[in-house]
Amino acid sequence: MNIAVGRARVKRREAAAPTMLAVPASLGECSGGGDLVCRSGGGAGRSGDFAMLSAAFASPELWPIIGLSLSVSLSATAAAAALGLPLGAALAIWRFPGNRALVVAANALLGLPPAVVGLALYLTLSHSGPLGSLGLLFSPAAMVIAQAVLALPIVTALTHRAAEDLWHAYGDALMDLGASRWRAVPALIAMGRLSMLTAVLAGFGRTMSEVGAIIVVGGNIAGYTRTMTTAIVLETSRGDLPLALGLGLVLIGLTVMISAAAFALAGRPTW
Repeated sequence: MNIAVGRARVKRREAAAPTMLAVPASLGECSGGGDLVCRSGGGAGRSGDFAMLSAAFASPELWPIIGLSLSVSLSATAAAAALGLPLGAALAIWRFPGNRALVVAANALLGLPPAVVGLALYLTLSHSGPLGSLGLLFSPAAMVIAQAVLALPIVTALTHRAAEDLWHAYGDALMDLGASRWRAVPALIAMGRLSMLTAVLAGFGRTMSEVGAIIVVGGNIAGYTRTMTTAIVLETSRGDLPLALGLGLVLIGLTVMISAAAFALAGRPTW
């Protein structure tokens, strides 16, 4: 009788004890109960994380994503610079009714919501929209347009501020030398090339980091419209953190290298 009671007590204790949960070696051992309590896997877990990160960099999916991101962002930045630099300089040189309103609008649109831009372009480029016949929706071209729209106010506003100071300082001298206002536009851009480069790089930073608008108009299609930022969002939601981290490191590295190279080249005298 006593033996039976003892066995019953042992069984009750075993049933009340927390059970061990099987988890990957990188997370160590975890015990059940109210909260999940884990013991670190130590060096094996860290080496496993590094191995997964190395595998992510060696993934064949990574490099097409990087190439598309660069081509889309650089194209959008070039388009924004081609429009924004002369527009910002022209707003600094010419005075006309509505000039101040355009300058205020350019500065106000610095915080243009990407999702709103994406929605507006989606409605414009969809089959029922005014430009639906072009078939640009869910294509890299639509992504370039979205990023260029977001970068244009940044380039324009920063260019205007730099060109306005230059025009106040050297505008009379340029006019005395026979330069027209039209010819003064490229002259001011050349004189303030470092400030103009800062404006362009600010626009480039906006395009490289963009995710909301290009998901709406690009669709994040694998192998076609998937960029680094949209892939980071996707892989994070999937739980593939090493690939997301690898894309993030590449994104930061490319942005820093391109900006540093641009400033190094612009700093050299060209005359």
